Amino acid sequence: MPLLTLGLPTSATAAVMLAAFKIFNLQPGPQLFDKSPDLVWALIASLFIGNVMLLALNLPLIRLWVKVLEIPRPLLYAGILVFATLGIYSVSGAITDILIAYAIGIVGFIMRQFDFPIAPTILGAILGPELEDQFRRALSIGNGDLTVFLHRPLTVAILALALLALLLPYAPKVVARLRGRPVEGTSKLAFADED
Repeated sequence: MPLLTLGLPTSATAAVMLAAFKIFNLQPGPQLFDKSPDLVWALIASLFIGNVMLLALNLPLIRLWVKVLEIPRPLLYAGILVFATLGIYSVSGAITDILIAYAIGIVGFIMRQFDFPIAPTILGAILGPELEDQFRRALSIGNGDLTVFLHRPLTVAILALALLALLLPYAPKVVARLRGRPVEGTSKLAFADED
């Protein structure tokens, strides 16, 4: 709902939906209800129908879904890889698309191994071009002067909050170092569960 009403993706799934909206030249937000009410109400109806269908399917098939958990992970991953490859090839018929998907998968695997959060990366990849466009627009309004971001109190507050969000997870290590405690046993602050 925040995506449809405000145009703000609050999760990785919403960011993917935002990218799909961009492909079809739709700008989510309050004006989407005026410009494309049929699309908005179709989305809301599909969410309702999807929840009813999930309830109808999951209640009688709960024992089957529990059995899926017993499948060994290597076999499950191999099956997912096969079906994803078939899906990619059936859409475009190009080997390069499959190689790109494999490269993205390898990067995601490396990120998972080194404990990089994947959801912010997806958000950054999808929202990056939009942020760059808005950054260029602000610079063109300010005639190339970077201090245009510091003229209003709201922008200063947002930049300060962004800097605080970047630095705050490392605060326990800095405090431990200042107090003379071992830094190795100290973990970073986490504000939410990881993927």
